[in-house]
Amino acid sequence: MFTGIITGVGRITAVQPLGSSSSHGKRLTLQAPPGYLDDVGLGDSIALNGACMTVTTFSAEKGEFTIDISAESLDKTSGLDSEGPVNLEKALRAHDRLGGHIVSGHVDGIGHVTRFEQVGESWDLRVMAPPALGKYLAYKGSITVNGVSLTVNRVADSDAGCECHINLIPHTVENTALGSLRAGSRVNLEIDLIARYVERMLKHNP
Repeated sequence: MFTGIITGVGRITAVQPLGSSSSHGKRLTLQAPPGYLDDVGLGDSIALNGACMTVTTFSAEKGEFTIDISAESLDKTSGLDSEGPVNLEKALRAHDRLGGHIVSGHVDGIGHVTRFEQVGESWDLRVMAPPALGKYLAYKGSITVNGVSLTVNRVADSDAGCECHINLIPHTVENTALGSLRAGSRVNLEIDLIARYVERMLKHNP
């Protein structure tokens, strides 16, 4: 489990195919911030842009680790198939503060940025979520965008999907990889876990 509070910005430095066909996954080599891997062990979970992955090798001295990502995960996520910056979050420990919201690290869908512009000291981020996710999104509710726990300020439904309006403070832009987003960028989305269970209970309530 995670909280959606990014603990470091890393970078995918190499992408190695694990086979010759589209059914094979890839091995990613990532560079982490200095000291980030000091308390990491083999098999630990680290979320990359909101997708929970398992550390397969690491060197704390070099600040480098690898993960193997399946073809299925590559198909269901964005931004994990090429070199570039990624948001990192280590798995939640029982005694940690829950600063964001409960995040599973399982991507529910891929959205795309419709607007990302500075307004005053903050940034206006708008993301179009797939139509199937629209029912889970609500004013002042939570959504995870590329692993970052964010608050929805407004929703606008249309045939194309549900557009979420999100306000980003400068600290979030400066300390996550969200600052590299542009209109048209694809992003990993995870809905609020509580909304998922509420829907299930209501659907099967006699």
